[in-house]
Amino acid sequence: MSHALHIKYPAIADLARQAKRRIPHFAWEYLDSGTGIEDCVPRNRDAFSKVLMTPEFMKGSFEPNVRTRLLGVEYDQPFGVAPVGFTGLMWPEAEKILASACAKHRIPYSLSTVATETPETVGPLSNGMGWFQLYPPHRKALRQDLLKRAKDSGFTTLIVTADVPTGSRRERQTRAGVTVPPKKDLRMIYHAAIRPFWTMATLRYGEPSFRTLEKYLDAKDIQNMTAFMAKELAGTLDWDYLKAVREEWDGPILLKGILSVEQAIQAQQAGLDGVIVSNHGGRQFDAAPASIDMLPLIKAAVGDQMSVLLDSGVRSGLDIARAIALGADFVLMGRPFIYGVAALGEAGGDHTIEILSEDLRNNMIQLGCRNLSELSSRLINTKQTIHK
Repeated sequence: MSHALHIKYPAIADLARQAKRRIPHFAWEYLDSGTGIEDCVPRNRDAFSKVLMTPEFMKGSFEPNVRTRLLGVEYDQPFGVAPVGFTGLMWPEAEKILASACAKHRIPYSLSTVATETPETVGPLSNGMGWFQLYPPHRKALRQDLLKRAKDSGFTTLIVTADVPTGSRRERQTRAGVTVPPKKDLRMIYHAAIRPFWTMATLRYGEPSFRTLEKYLDAKDIQNMTAFMAKELAGTLDWDYLKAVREEWDGPILLKGILSVEQAIQAQQAGLDGVIVSNHGGRQFDAAPASIDMLPLIKAAVGDQMSVLLDSGVRSGLDIARAIALGADFVLMGRPFIYGVAALGEAGGDHTIEILSEDLRNNMIQLGCRNLSELSSRLINTKQTIHK
């Protein structure tokens, strides 16, 4: 870890503050906002803060082992980057920066269908650490082509997102004037002009666009990308659709956005390899429960028959430890990594990973846990422990 960066930005919250200062208001609102009156976003954080653990001391000197085997691959950390759409709005080439950092640190990087780089660009940079997230298209031919492109580009694991049956309202983004593609009105120009680092970087690289999907539109229709996505990528998913995806993708499949015990069991019965317990970071349905609250219930229901991952609300290495203690086999995060890249550019991916890995290591030593498997024994509230 860079000593200078560590002194200035020792926590994810520091990266978030710097990102807010460095990128335009509309980009910040796209990244940081939830939906509705935004009850779900703080609900995620409040739920994490209630997970208490008891340290055990007198364990001598040791180095915690955090390597994790998931879906047949060994990762150096028990966490990775969740898929984030329209990433280039926050910082140009964000996907490339994060994919390269993940390859270096041997953790997974998830590329969204609606990211601003293509699988063909990001896959080789991921060096075997790439996961591809699918917003399920209506058209079979489009779906099959996306899956083929992902597989040919070296992506190993498929994430199918379930929790976006339609776009959410996201009123805060509306008030900020967030549009796709960005609308070049006086307000947008002003907000860009007062963030010169972002503006110069964007001018050098070009304005963000959904490059993966552009292949499927005529040049004259690029400006209608929002309408295309609403028509092609929303309200598609059901269990028959997942059966077809299972037949077409020969690698591991994770179903993202599961908050229901019953649906986790159905996913297991459908032959999927795992579920990602997630409320989409509070961006889809404001009355959703905190993901961390549903995690132990889902883990108890499916046991070791499938992988259970956790997403939404994670902001520290301690949160990662909490999630693993409550039954998560692995943890994904979106916003923390984008905060890092928006704050620091090229250095943001590495620094974010280093913050999280060092914080996880430190807290495991505080807890007296040599291995991740010991974390559950440190939980205080017996109602939160995993049922055996």
